[in-house]
Order: sequence, then C-alpha cells, then structure tokens
Amino acid sequence: MSSDEPQQQGAEKPEGWAPREPVDDPRTPDETPAGPAAPAAEGERGEQADAGETGNAGKAGKKKRPKRKGWRRIFPTWRMVLGGFILLILLCVGGFAAGYMIVDIPPANAAATAQSNVYLYADGSQLARDGEVNRENVPLSQIPKEVQHAALAAEDRDFYSESAVDPKAMIRAAYNTVTGKGKQSGSTITQQFVKNYYLGQEQTITRKAKEFFISIKLDREVSKDDILAGYLNTSYFGRNAYGVQAAAQAYFGKDVKKLNTAQGAYLATLLNSPNAYDVATHPENKQRAVGRWNYVLDGMVKEGWLSPAERAKTKFPAPKEAKGSSSLSGQRGYLVQAVEDYLAANDIVDEDTLDKGGYRITTTLQKGRQDAFKKAVDDQVMSKVDKEARKVDRNVRAGGASIDPKTGKVVAMYGGIDYTKQYVNNATRRDYQVGSTFKPFVFTSAVENGSVTQDGRPITPNTIYDGTNKRPVQGWDGGAYAPENEDDVNYGDITVRTATDKSVNSVYAQMAVDVGSDKVKDTAVALGVPETTPDLTASPSIALGPSTASVLDMTEAYATLANHGKHPTYTMVERVTKDGQEIELPEPKTAQAVSREAADTTTSILQSVVDGGTGTAAQAAGRPAAGKTGTAEEDKAAWFAGYTPELATVVSVMGQNPDTGAHTPLYGALGQPRINGGAYPAQIWAQFTRDALEGEPVQDFDLQLEEGADVPPVPDPSDVEEDPATGGAVTGGDDTQGQDGGQTQGQDQGQTQGQDQGQTQGQDQGQTEGQDQGQTEGQTDGGATVDGGATDGGIPTDPGTAQGGQTDGSTVDGGTGDGGADLGGLTEGAARRKGEGSPAYYY
Repeated sequence: MSSDEPQQQGAEKPEGWAPREPVDDPRTPDETPAGPAAPAAEGERGEQADAGETGNAGKAGKKKRPKRKGWRRIFPTWRMVLGGFILLILLCVGGFAAGYMIVDIPPANAAATAQSNVYLYADGSQLARDGEVNRENVPLSQIPKEVQHAALAAEDRDFYSESAVDPKAMIRAAYNTVTGKGKQSGSTITQQFVKNYYLGQEQTITRKAKEFFISIKLDREVSKDDILAGYLNTSYFGRNAYGVQAAAQAYFGKDVKKLNTAQGAYLATLLNSPNAYDVATHPENKQRAVGRWNYVLDGMVKEGWLSPAERAKTKFPAPKEAKGSSSLSGQRGYLVQAVEDYLAANDIVDEDTLDKGGYRITTTLQKGRQDAFKKAVDDQVMSKVDKEARKVDRNVRAGGASIDPKTGKVVAMYGGIDYTKQYVNNATRRDYQVGSTFKPFVFTSAVENGSVTQDGRPITPNTIYDGTNKRPVQGWDGGAYAPENEDDVNYGDITVRTATDKSVNSVYAQMAVDVGSDKVKDTAVALGVPETTPDLTASPSIALGPSTASVLDMTEAYATLANHGKHPTYTMVERVTKDGQEIELPEPKTAQAVSREAADTTTSILQSVVDGGTGTAAQAAGRPAAGKTGTAEEDKAAWFAGYTPELATVVSVMGQNPDTGAHTPLYGALGQPRINGGAYPAQIWAQFTRDALEGEPVQDFDLQLEEGADVPPVPDPSDVEEDPATGGAVTGGDDTQGQDGGQTQGQDQGQTQGQDQGQTQGQDQGQTEGQDQGQTEGQTDGGATVDGGATDGGIPTDPGTAQGGQTDGSTVDGGTGDGGADLGGLTEGAARRKGEGSPAYYY
C-alpha cells in the first residue's frame, strides 16, 4: 500500500502516541470553520469523551478561593493573628533574656554620695543648707516581729510567698495612675529595696526596667530576710530619719527593739507618706493617719500576725514632738520646711527626689523683712514670756506670714521660736480656728453677688442689720441657729460698717444666710482659702470662722483683697537648679477672683476697723491700713489680718501644751486676763509693717466702691436710749471705761461712720464731725491705747500704754478692766470671765 493511501480504521498508532485532550475553542459553533473532519473511530470517541469528563471534574475540584471584599479586608485573618501573637511571645522572651543578661546588680547607692540642698534668700544670700543623713542600720534580729509584720501588712503582705516582682500589681498601678485614680508604685518590697539601695527615685521607664531585672536577680541570690532587713534600713520615714532605727528614735525616742505593736504600725504607716502622716507636724492630717494605721493593723489580723483581742486593745500612739536639725535652728528650719512643702505641692520636685540632695533653691523670702518679723514677735510677745512666774506662758506660740499683694510672693514668715525646739510651723499649720478674720469674706461675697437682705435691701457698708444677741437667723432651713455676741451684748439696729468694727456675730451670721453660705464659701476659696480647709462648711456659722485655715492661707486671701480682687497664686520659689540645670517652675497666674468693687468696698470697712474699731493698735504702723481681728473658741488663738497697699500680713498668737500638743486657752498668758486679736497680734503686725516698709513712700488706698457704699445713714434719735446715770447712750452693755463726759459702751457713740470724711458720731453725748480727720479718742484695744489715732510712730509694748502718749480717756491696765478694754463703744477685749458664758467664737 502506497503512503498516500488512506489508513484503515483500527490501524496501529505510532509508539508513544496518545490522543490529544480536547481544547476549548472560544469560538461559537457558527464561527467554527467548515470543512471535512476526519471521522473518529468509535473507540477513540469514547476515550475522548471520558477524557473530557475527567478534565472538567479536575477543574471543578481546584476552584480558587474568592477574594476578601468590603469591610472584611480591614481585619487580619486568623493566620495573621496567630503569627503576630507567636512573634510577640518570641520578642518578649528574647527581650527578657537580653535584659536579664545585660542588667547587672550595681554597687550600692551609698548615703555618703548624697548631696546637700542649698536654700537662698531672694538676694542670693544663703538661708540654709540641709542634707545630713540620719541612718543607723540594725540586723533583722533586732527588729521585733511586730514591727516586721506591720511593714509587710502596710506594703507587701505576700512578700515571703511571691516572686520578686508582681506584674499584675504593676499593670494595676499604671492603669490607676493613667486614669487619675492616684499614683501608685505597684512595687513589691524587693523592688522598693532595689530602688532605695541600688538606684534612685526617678520616675522613668529606664529606671523601672532596671529595677525589674535587678529585683529578679536579687531574689535569686539573696534571702528574703536579707531583703526585708535592707528595706527596713533604707526606707525614709520623715524627720530626716532613714531606716527603722533612726525612725524609732525620731518619733518615740527609743530603739527599734523596744517598740510595741502600735508604734510599729505607726512607723509602717509613715512608709506611705512620711511627712503627711506625721501627726505632730501636720495635726490636721491625723484622721488620715489613723485610717492608714488601722489599715495596717487590720492587715496584721487578716494575715494571722495579730489576734483580734490584741487588735482591740491597741491604741493610736502619740509620737513625740519633732526636733529639727541643729543646722536648721531658729527660723531656718521653718522656712526650709515651707519651701519643701511648696515644691512638692506644686509638683516641682517630689519629697523623695528632693531628699537625695543637690538642689539649689532661690526663695522669694527677703532677709531684711524676715529679720523684721522675728524682731517684732520677740519685742511684742516673746520678751514678755515668763515661764517661771506663769505656767501658762509655756503654751504661747506665734505664727505669721507676709505677701506682696501684687506679685503673690511670700516675703517673710515666722514659724515659731526655734525649729529645733518647736518643730511645727505655726505659719502653715491648719488646726486653729480663724475666728472673725473670716467675716470680711462674707461681706465681699455679698457685694460680689449683689446680695440683698431678707426684706430686699442691697447689702452695703451702711445697710442696717439687727444686732440683737442670740437673734435666730432668718431664711435658713437647716435648723435653728442663734449665735451669741461677745459678752451677750445687744446692739439693736446697727450698720454693716459698725457691725464689722464691733465684730457682731448676729449680724454676720444673718448676712451669710442672705448671701448664701455656699456662695460665701466659694468667695473665700476664690480669694485664696483652700477648698479642703477643715470645717469650711456652707452654713450660717461659716461667718464666725470655725474653719482652720493656716496663717499663710489667710495671708493669701487678704492679699487678694489688697490687690483689688486680683488673686496671684502665692509662691515661695524664684528659681530651682540641679547640677547647673534649670528646673521648670509653674507659670505665674493671676485671676480676678472677685470684682474690684467687691474687694475695695471690703477694704473700706476694714479701714474703719483700724481707724476706730477693734484694730486700732495697727495704727502704729504709721500707714493707711485695713484689717480685722479674730479670736478662736475659748481664746485658744488670737488673730490680726491686715494690709497696706504694699503688703498683706497675718499674725496669730496660739496656745498649745508643749507636752501633749493639745490646744489650750491663753487666759492669764503674758500677765493678761485674756489675749485677743486687737492686742498682741495687732501690735506685732504694726511693728513689722512699719519696719518692713521703712524708707518706702507712703501709699494711700485707691478704692472703687460699690454704689451707696460711701453714703452714711442718718441715725434715728429715737433709737438711742439715755442712761440716767451717765447721760450717755447705752445698748445693754454694763462696762464703761475711758469715756469722756459719760460716754458708754453704747452703740452710737462707738460707731465710726464715713471714715473718709472723718465723721465720728455719738461721742461726748453728741455728734462730732470731722474730729481730727477721723481720729477717735480714749480708745483701747486689748489694752493698747491710741491717742488721736497715732502713737508718734511708736508701737505699744505693754497693754495699756502707747509709746508717744496716752489717751485722754483712762487707760486700761492689762488690756481689760472689769470686762475688757473699751474700744470706742466696743470691747473686743472685754475679758470673758472664767465660768461665765462661752460664746462659740470671739472677735
């Protein structure tokens, strides 16, 4: 058969040949070119059909996954999540391993490397230098188990059973700090020991990381007992005491091995906040300290370290009075303490960091004025203390502060006789009632809020109020309240100005209701009284001064009044450096706390207090002055708060038992039946102000008063009752002294109206206008007499006398006669006789 002959069906196929799989033709049947097609054999057609079916089935089994579309594209797949998690675990393990190998346990951060802090006056001269490290290490065997357990109950109850670090606590502490629930360390005792002994107090991520790894290594190399001993010997307990042995001596005057459970729990309490929980230094924090102390003891019971019966018998211990370092004797220690408190309170440098030393701090304190303050207190009060002749003189304390109203800078402070003898700073403590020095804030609030009386009359200096003793306040729905006036005097109808001169309780309690006691509180806080001041409550009694603001707090508030209602937050620091680097200080801020009219109108009525009310002794400063006297309950403190245009100063004389720390009345102190704000405090204020401003030009107050403030009311003659015995006007008081021509304690002749015009009404059984430009005669305050409103530049140094002249009325020996020194119709100093009525607050 020739090659070009057609092959027979079923002929053999070449070796290796296989039928070709069908290929899909994209063309339609109509597009397929026509032409003869070789007919396939029957077997071949079957094989081709089978092959086609097999190919289609394979394509269906290998179908591609649909692509992720829409919102699903933004989420990782589970494979990605798993891979990321595994990678994170590997990174953490690797990082931990690297950190553990890289970070070694460093040499101890020995106390010998600590530097001193240097404190400077504003002029750059040195005020003080601190930095002595008070530490005495003791072995754990000398620390009683009760003391050890107290520390564990306070700081780390699972110390012996847990690892060196507590990640859960660290995360919880970080979360609480970030969310504003308070700063927490989250550190175990091991971590705290590492921080104290090997590292520093810096709050940085690097330091925290080192602390983490060193703690883990240390826990593997050192026993738990050794770590606890190191912690107790390196922790700071306040009072410059490092370690539990130094703390035992500083707070209880005994070795640590002699401490009982209560004392050990108190030292454990201090670990949380050393200075704040020192109840001898900060008595206002005692409630918080006791709460923390109870927490420690309850923890000991919970852990089985103290029986419930022993717990019930345990009483809060009273630490001994603190003694300052000899290098901080005199006023230096008080000033350093106040500056340190300021730095910590304003988040400039915290207590632990500052304690490491190396800071150079320039204060706002002025050496000349600081010396003048000390001299004024010594001349007017301390020179008269006779502890041998009068036991009560042991209790006499004094505190003072002075602020430049325009800048808010504290220029002088008096904290006590000596920091090494009386450790508590009397200028910054918050545990004595401010008394009637608070009353001006009530009037300021009235003007600021446009308040009216119960019958709709605007409250101005000349608004008439009912000064009846024990008059129930009207418009108060919080229960009956009827405050007593001093010596139960009934004043009848009386102007606000005169009620301020005479510090009439019934008037100001009613005014607080008229204004709204909540608004009064808001005004006081705006002026500078801390909102957290103890007993600063919104009720009618707020006007009488039960709150316990510090002398410095009150100085800040009065400085705002002096500055026409502008409140520059007080400052004690000009500059802080460490190793030549500047530490950032808060930006000075000044806010208009109250309107100028509210502040200036308050100033005008406080001028009346100095010109003819309870503060006449302040006239000896020889400058225009405004001020207010105040006396705490039971005469436990006497205040004078006042200012000139250039300087705001507050002075307080206090009574405190040096053995128990209890507040005590000052009856009989310094040889006087009683001590009130118009006597010794006002005399200190006058001498200091005169000396502090010596050489500076005299400035007058530039006042913008509220409408109607300078319009005196016309008195109604029918309201004045004539005393048949003397022919003078009376109001129910029975004490009359130093009156010229039968003048009595009655309300009208003691009122001084329209001070700017110099009108004095109701004296010598009549009205005398323009008498020597507002000078009043025959007035004494707590025994300090003023002749015609002046003392020839002298300061009264003994109650009842004035350098430069006596009054033309009779002087009063000792500041009181039969019931007190007359004050032109008012007796701020009317001595409360022992055993008689006990009004809540005095003037």
